[in-house]
Amino acid sequence: MVLSKTRLFLRMIDFEHTLFGLPFAYLGAFLAVRGIPTAYHLIWITVAMFGARTAALCLNRLIDREIDRRNPRTANWTMAKGELPVPLVWAAVFACLGLLFFAAYQLNPLCVKLAPLAVAVLWVYSYTKRFTWWCHLILGLSVGMGPVGGWIAVTGSLDWQPFLLWLGVGCWIAGFDTMYACQDIEFDRKEGLYSIPARFGVEGALRFAKAFHTLTVVFFVLTGLVLRLGTWYYAGILFVIGILLYEHSLVRPQDLSLVTLASFKINHYVGLVVFLMTTIDLLK
Repeated sequence: MVLSKTRLFLRMIDFEHTLFGLPFAYLGAFLAVRGIPTAYHLIWITVAMFGARTAALCLNRLIDREIDRRNPRTANWTMAKGELPVPLVWAAVFACLGLLFFAAYQLNPLCVKLAPLAVAVLWVYSYTKRFTWWCHLILGLSVGMGPVGGWIAVTGSLDWQPFLLWLGVGCWIAGFDTMYACQDIEFDRKEGLYSIPARFGVEGALRFAKAFHTLTVVFFVLTGLVLRLGTWYYAGILFVIGILLYEHSLVRPQDLSLVTLASFKINHYVGLVVFLMTTIDLLK
């Protein structure tokens, strides 16, 4: 019984999607010290990211469960089907938020002061599709807080440089989330939900996605220039450009059959590659 519920919970929070945000949180920490942070910092950054991301996913599934139940694409999702008790998932939300605050306390006072702001952003995001088609960018910026959080975790100060990386990550996520949302265009319109595809159609949404991903590259390059990173870092950015060009080649207004592959499966590697190439650049 416990094992089956655990499996359902891990499936609900898409545990493997941690690769989207965690490498960039580490990247913020590595860039802040121009090398490898202490094991102590890395452990508590990991705990904080796990707590924040798990709480955010649980909140999203809880808040949207009635909408998901009516959407044919999401009707089989865990909370839409009622496979986990609502009180249990709420308990997980507050437990994970407690984990986030505890990790922040282990890091430094500024992390503790900013943790409520992070929680507010993560909580509010789940409601944004009800009132703004900028929900995709808000998602990106909420998930993209990782590099700033990692920087603050090791420095204890709020500097401007990691915000360039935050904007880059935010635009990257907003771009592929906009592509992914094209699957729900008719449902969103029927339900009165806000999204870029529902507002501008599939062609317009794909243009938005291209614009977001162009800005991703711009902000990543600006990060490299400001922090005076070298060849290995830019090699990682070239990889990102190749991935983005490839995923946009897979999705056409008349053919969305590969949108899941383009939006999620390919993008798994972006954060990991940028992190590894930047680490090589810092340590060479």
